[in-house]
Amino acid sequence: MKVVITGGSGFLGRTLAAALLARGVLAGPSGAPEEIDEVVLFDVGRRSNGLGRRLRGVVGDVTDRQQVEAMIDRSDCSVFHLASIVSGSAEQDFDLAMQVNLQGGLNVLEACRARDVSGRLVFASSLAAYGGAELPAVVTDLTKLTPRSTYGMTKAVLELLVNDYARKGFVDGRGARLPTVIIRPGKPNLAASSWCSSILREPLAGKPYALSVPLETRTLVAGVRTAVDGLIVLHDAPASSLGDDRTLNFPGLSVTAQDLVDALVPFGADRPLGEISVQRDPVVEAIVSGWPQRMSADRARALGVPSDESLEAIVRVYLARGC
Repeated sequence: MKVVITGGSGFLGRTLAAALLARGVLAGPSGAPEEIDEVVLFDVGRRSNGLGRRLRGVVGDVTDRQQVEAMIDRSDCSVFHLASIVSGSAEQDFDLAMQVNLQGGLNVLEACRARDVSGRLVFASSLAAYGGAELPAVVTDLTKLTPRSTYGMTKAVLELLVNDYARKGFVDGRGARLPTVIIRPGKPNLAASSWCSSILREPLAGKPYALSVPLETRTLVAGVRTAVDGLIVLHDAPASSLGDDRTLNFPGLSVTAQDLVDALVPFGADRPLGEISVQRDPVVEAIVSGWPQRMSADRARALGVPSDESLEAIVRVYLARGC
């Protein structure tokens, strides 16, 4: 079996690739485990290596349909579609978001359809597919999608496309409506949720951090290892367990920015923590304020998708990775 991960050289993609290579197998079309003989990390401008002999890094763009088709070149191919323009960038550049997030996703679906792929497609959606002031206190898989950002809109549209391609029998697609996945290493990016990682990462490195939202801001987060394990569970779930709506809410911890700050306290004994201040950004606030604060994940849990124990556990995993 071949596995293609679009956006594979990113934070989530590299963690997923390492987990798949360590695991060695995924469910095939019959549901029985099949050996993974190749993992392809398909990404823009970044070639990955060093994860094992079965890993191949390919520089490419999901907006180029021919390049996508060249990667999805076998019928025994499973695809994890993670490539996306992040929320802040999507809000700044509508046309780029439409090209990458929407047309890129359609290119992946069409490549699977053209190749008559018998493997499965897992699409990374987002809690940003929900939005607005009229959201219920707890959103469920039955809550109407009313995104209030271009990024969220593209995710919602792709959810519908995955449903229809599955209904038509073009590809066995399924989607994960992810909370914000933390702790992202490296520098902050333009995602509106970037503060969820930065508020932990920068102080742990002894650096000061200026938070762009009030400390009482509440959001949903998940650790990267838990998110990756959930994506694999979703891939291996039988199609009969998914029903007509192929995208599921994934479990997340409902936390405030203050909760994230407090999660650093146990680690202050071992290292000097950087100081946290608040410098509010109205653009980031406007995007984040429309996201759900609590999300039911009953369908995902019924499939065995895991959830995080605590913020402290997420921080410990991050530090154990040597970040």
